[in-house]
Amino acid sequence: MDTLDYILFQIYPYIAGTIFLLGSLVRYDMSQYTWKTNSSQLLNNSMVFQIGNYLFHLGIIFLFFGHLIGLLMPHWLYPYVGLTVTSKQLLAMVSGGVAGTAALVGGSILLYRRLFHRLVSAQSLRGDKFILILLYVQLVFGLATIPVSAQHLDGSEMIALADWAQHIVTFRPGASTYLASVYWVFKVHLFLGLTVFLVFPFTRLVHIWSVPYRYAARRYQVVREYRTRAAARSERA
Repeated sequence: MDTLDYILFQIYPYIAGTIFLLGSLVRYDMSQYTWKTNSSQLLNNSMVFQIGNYLFHLGIIFLFFGHLIGLLMPHWLYPYVGLTVTSKQLLAMVSGGVAGTAALVGGSILLYRRLFHRLVSAQSLRGDKFILILLYVQLVFGLATIPVSAQHLDGSEMIALADWAQHIVTFRPGASTYLASVYWVFKVHLFLGLTVFLVFPFTRLVHIWSVPYRYAARRYQVVREYRTRAAARSERA
């Protein structure tokens, strides 16, 4: 088990991270026109789909940043933000449970639509279906960690996971040893999370790099606001 842990949680993270970064750069350089979402909204844009879409994406975004902050926050910083080890774990369990459930409900809607809606399924690439299934399974295992965490409110599992992540991102040896006694469901959850990064450049997830962060500040919004005011004045007249 020590050897397997070393391969999966000491070597594999760097393989996944390297492919994640270099693969994204290579795809952008060589296949820029595939940098898109392959949206299927025109094929089926029902209210149920829209609800599922919002639940899934908002839940996933919250979980990503929650994991990022939770795993990489130094332990000495907890008291400065009003947290103890136990309260931090409870916060992670509650907020992660709510966000994970929302994402799972939304993912169920999207996965059913992707697999069983005739037009959407026919238009979908195999990679589209694969990444959605992978994320769905990852959500299931993520939620499965909550009952296990509830049995260790002293935060021992959480601290071990955080120590592992912080050793990985700072390139320190011995990271995998922190997971030696961690419950298996956490290891599966970590492995699936690393695999998401591994396959990221080869799936539709790559369009995340193209999020229009400056969209809200575009000038046309001022024009739109002007037109809205002008329309309001016309109606009053």
